[in-house]
Amino acid sequence: MRVFVALILGAALGSCLQIYYGLGSSVLHHTLSVVSIVSYGYVSLLKMIIMPLILVSIVAAIVKVRDTGAALGKISVVSISLLLAMTAASAAIGITMASLFHLDASGIVAGTREIAQGHALQTHLTSIKGLSFTDMIKAFFPQNPFADLAGERPTSTIAVVIFSVFLGLACVRVINQDSKFSQGLESFILSAQEVVRALVHLVLSFTPYGVLALMIGVAANSDANAIESLAHFVMASYLGLLLIVIMHLILVSLVRVNPLDYIKKVLPVLAFAFTSRSSAAAIPLNIETQVEKLGNGDAVSNFTASFGATMGQNGCAGLYPAMLAMMIAPTVGIDPLTPGFLFTLIITIVIASFGSAGIGGGATFAALIVLSAMNLPVALAGLLISIEPLIDMGRTAINVNGSMVSGTITARALGMAEPPRVEDIDELT
Repeated sequence: MRVFVALILGAALGSCLQIYYGLGSSVLHHTLSVVSIVSYGYVSLLKMIIMPLILVSIVAAIVKVRDTGAALGKISVVSISLLLAMTAASAAIGITMASLFHLDASGIVAGTREIAQGHALQTHLTSIKGLSFTDMIKAFFPQNPFADLAGERPTSTIAVVIFSVFLGLACVRVINQDSKFSQGLESFILSAQEVVRALVHLVLSFTPYGVLALMIGVAANSDANAIESLAHFVMASYLGLLLIVIMHLILVSLVRVNPLDYIKKVLPVLAFAFTSRSSAAAIPLNIETQVEKLGNGDAVSNFTASFGATMGQNGCAGLYPAMLAMMIAPTVGIDPLTPGFLFTLIITIVIASFGSAGIGGGATFAALIVLSAMNLPVALAGLLISIEPLIDMGRTAINVNGSMVSGTITARALGMAEPPRVEDIDELT
């Protein structure tokens, strides 16, 4: 309740500030710069605990499971397959929305900011055209674990997951082979996990204040005129996101999880993802909710939260590139409703979503790869920059929800589900 009160209050305060001072005014800019201290500080604290949480939690989960490669292989295959399958379905939903709303980029007038963004995208395209699918996969592997723990690469999160798996397997081997070290090593790992969990809970206690500050900034900087001129795209996007949520709820119901109960438990995480626009920053909340509220277990929760933040994103890498491609295709004389175009588009989107982390991730980069592969003009993607923050909030929430749905289904399909550890949502914060 505190998270949602902060969400609504932040939106109201941000709107009032914009109405009173005017969009772009110096007073508004100075006010928001002060407010951003809180929002930046909160997101920074969340990012601070991402890598230690992943490292310690995965190692501890492997030590507790002791089923080494077999269980880990099953978790990886099932969770990644689910993420990619949901991304394909999300792309199909995006195609449907673009068709129903008759979205076409031909009639959109580009302003100075949009033209500049289009040129920037065109320039960035030249830097990634040489990247192959195999190059993107190679970028997942860790070379320097200390650099990846510091987040030096776009794929650092996946690299830390892989490093943690190998470290966990090494710990299991030592524990099984030498009883002299087994008790002390296992005790150290589990103690480290509890310390990191306490750190996570300490940071999460600031969630309402962080959400409040984040939402003030989003609401105060929203351009009402741009939203009005692209209202059809905004409406189509959010209707598509709603359909993806319905798809998610149907999927969790197939593994005997009550959809209403599921929504109640994950709403605080989605609220943070909505306001922060960062799947990576939501990883700690994601893992905590999966472990404490959904009972997905440590191993599954850490894997799906980490992989879901960098690949198979339903909103950013599924829905958005599909809608954009459907909008832009008519501008170059392509009928986007031909079966060949639609099939190629969905396959391209799935592949791009799997490798988007290799070039930095995000909706814009995922769309860049898809448009380039489909031989569509990437500069036209800059037309939507004015409403990008508004749509990106919903997309990010859907990305995070997709990873939690993947974790929920994976845990139950593999028989790894555990009883929830917390019954009251407020205990998370």
